[in-house]
Amino acid sequence: MAQATDAGPSILVVEDDPQMASLLRRGLTAEGYDVAVAADGLQGLVIAGRTRPAVAVLDVMLPGMSGFELCRRLRELIPGLMVIMLTARDEVGDRVRGLDVGADDYLVKPFAFSELAARLRALRRRDAQQNPSVLTVGDIVLDTIQHRVTIGGVIVHLSPKEYQLLALLAAQPGETIARGVIMTEIWGTTTHADVNIVDQYVSYLRRKLDSVPSATKVITERGIGFRLAVAP
Repeated sequence: MAQATDAGPSILVVEDDPQMASLLRRGLTAEGYDVAVAADGLQGLVIAGRTRPAVAVLDVMLPGMSGFELCRRLRELIPGLMVIMLTARDEVGDRVRGLDVGADDYLVKPFAFSELAARLRALRRRDAQQNPSVLTVGDIVLDTIQHRVTIGGVIVHLSPKEYQLLALLAAQPGETIARGVIMTEIWGTTTHADVNIVDQYVSYLRRKLDSVPSATKVITERGIGFRLAVAP
């Protein structure tokens, strides 16, 4: 989990519009956050390495390094980081790309600051849930601190969303989790994404898990959802 300072949860804002950056700083400070602001991706990476923020709010259109690339690199730097991306373009492709590189949520400009604050609170509630440091289902072991997955001792490399999907299933082994629940827990919303994206990521996850021999499988319950279980 990302760290926070005594002044409140640490948040990094990367926004190249000075007026927007100033508004976000004032509003988030009033919400109780310890706010750091960067004007571009490289500066954002430097600040993140020093402050280890709990949350990042990233503009998509940044000079030098896109918000998508910055999100990917920040998630590698701080695995537990929560990310909300901001964009002036209401394009489904942009939203899907942002979610794919590890963003937790997406807001289209212009937006009400109260909505951003509410979404941040929702992310923090999800992050605050107590999870064990290790989840084990059959021969699959998830290290929830390092976000590392092994099968019979062999490391399996997953994307952030694939890992979140496996962790959600592993937290309730043998229980079927509905597609809508998966959508809400991992993507945070069903407003801008097709629920079929769940099936797509289950397919990605299965392909990687099947690369290592294992009796533990992701099982489809037709018309309902998915469960992780050890084959008899």
